[in-house]
Amino acid sequence: MKNLLVIDGNSILNRAFYGIRPLSTKSGLPTNAVYGFLNIIKKHMDALSPAKMVCAFDRKAPTFRHKMYDQYKANRKGMPEELAIQLPYAKRAAAALGCRVIALEGYEADDVLGTVSAAAEREGGTHTFVLTGDRDSLQLISAFTTVILAKTKEDILYTPEVFREEYGIDPIHLIDVKALMGDTSDNIPGVPGIGEKTALK
Repeated sequence: MKNLLVIDGNSILNRAFYGIRPLSTKSGLPTNAVYGFLNIIKKHMDALSPAKMVCAFDRKAPTFRHKMYDQYKANRKGMPEELAIQLPYAKRAAAALGCRVIALEGYEADDVLGTVSAAAEREGGTHTFVLTGDRDSLQLISAFTTVILAKTKEDILYTPEVFREEYGIDPIHLIDVKALMGDTSDNIPGVPGIGEKTALK
């Protein structure tokens, strides 16, 4: 079975930016995010020897979620300028490593991760590894999709068994849990008085 590595570009770049001290070129161009981003990708390339790689990024344009709910992500601060300036270089670097870089207007990187992993599962003969720092992607876990949750010390490889052991439910039901408890980071209201513990029950 071949391995497919699908990377949440914005999530990994963001983690690298905040996790590595400021670095820059002689001319003052910030480089810490790109440096960390490449190190993280290379580490997983070496571990998985993927036959193919996809790296998904968000676009600035509103998504279909913003059109459905105008308060979606309304509490988010904009990307720091020191990070935004590194974004084009991260995309070029990912492409240079052999990634197919995808950013679709009207959709988020999350949508690309889900679409690519589902397509690979339907096609068969491939095991997908989704590399992200976002727990929302845990809903994608299946017998043919492992989510690698990037952590500061040691990454967690989520298979269906690992997920069930931690949460007590199947990965697909994370959607129901999120609907009940809401998501403050995305400014999505849940059912009043219901947090994660009650939602999981």
